[in-house]
Amino acid sequence: MKKVFTLFAAALLLVACNQPKESMKNEAIENIMTRVSVREFTGEKISAEQIDTLLRAAMAAPSAINKQPWAFIVVTDDELIAKLGEALPYSRCSNHPACAIIPCGDLSKAIEGEMGAFWINDVSAATENLLLAAHAMGLGAVWTGLHPDMNRAKLVQEMLGLPVHIIPLCVVPVGVPAEQPAVKDKYKPENIHYNVW
Repeated sequence: MKKVFTLFAAALLLVACNQPKESMKNEAIENIMTRVSVREFTGEKISAEQIDTLLRAAMAAPSAINKQPWAFIVVTDDELIAKLGEALPYSRCSNHPACAIIPCGDLSKAIEGEMGAFWINDVSAATENLLLAAHAMGLGAVWTGLHPDMNRAKLVQEMLGLPVHIIPLCVVPVGVPAEQPAVKDKYKPENIHYNVW
């Protein structure tokens, strides 16, 4: 039985390696071009494995000097999600997400000195990976901002018991979509400049 499984796994790997690179590239581009912000959810729960995949995708993001100055708070408790929704009405946490993921900057891991603010870029890249992964998995998600509004950020810090060196960047409700928003074409040639302005 073990030999059969090993042969089957080898066959799957061979098929995967022989996929045309263009086809894999097109799937990635398609995922980017069709991702939309989902603000209404069914309330259906998602699995721990799905959440783990989202977090792995987030942490695959690039970061300045590979500092990876991020931390992620995963809120799955329905009461706490509801409290987030009451405190932050724009966050969509009242719209029945399965969970809310709060990507944060961990200042203890950030670059020291004036370059320390690169954590914002790094955690933003991780958040975009999270959104793209959710879409690829058939889930919905939306980025709702906290930082640089320190009143909002402080509210979440207090509500979730975050240490002072952990700064929440945004709240990302994730769940099974209860809506299918239209894809928007955001490409604007007037925003492009080659070589000089």
